[in-house]
Amino acid sequence: MTEQTGEIIAGKNPVVEALRSGRDMNKVWIAEGVQKSGVSEIIQLAKEAGIIVQFVPKKKLDNLTDANHQGIVASVAAYRYAELDELFDLAASKQEDPLFIILDEIEDPHNLGSIMRSADAVGAHGIIIPKRRAVGLTAVVAKASTGAIEHIPVYRAGNLAQTVDELKSRGVWIAGTDASKSTDYRNMDATLPLAIIIGSEGKGMSRLLKDKCDFLYHLPMVGHVTSLNASVATAILLYEVLRVRRPLKG
Repeated sequence: MTEQTGEIIAGKNPVVEALRSGRDMNKVWIAEGVQKSGVSEIIQLAKEAGIIVQFVPKKKLDNLTDANHQGIVASVAAYRYAELDELFDLAASKQEDPLFIILDEIEDPHNLGSIMRSADAVGAHGIIIPKRRAVGLTAVVAKASTGAIEHIPVYRAGNLAQTVDELKSRGVWIAGTDASKSTDYRNMDATLPLAIIIGSEGKGMSRLLKDKCDFLYHLPMVGHVTSLNASVATAILLYEVLRVRRPLKG
């Protein structure tokens, strides 16, 4: 059985994407005084789906969420974690080699939300996170993802190391990120069925997962800083995969 969490989403883009994706939704609240032209799409989509829309004082929305709601809040069915097979099924449905992102104890919800945006942008087939010592699918993550949470399946693994072993048994190659004893990411063989491991914000990738990697890559740093934010590093690596898999024509 899949797990679920969360009840409130806030902000125009997250609510629009939830409506477009057909997400089960109980009600939409819009702050009184919000320009009707700015919420016309939300009203239309909710009407088509038979979802109640109420105009209420802004204070009510402030009481529902601490997020920057932009005058729009929705009550939704809980977020559903995918089964691992669903990630493979998505790749198969697109007739593409799998491209997964494995997040090793990412705790910042804004990082997870940003990673989801990048994953959706490049057409990745899913994200894998651990059940413990990591952020899950929360309202803050949903807001940071600006709607990508509705399109990228997320599998929550009880044991990341065992999940990596299963991926390898199913033909997926494992690429990790490591600053030392690794290859420049521009030499990545992105044509392979691939899962990219991104380490935590502070500690990086665990030794156990590093030992299971088929490849280790680093991002060259020629300036003064010595590391990049996890979501930025993920985006760079994902776009390298996209560049290789979908080269410019002509």
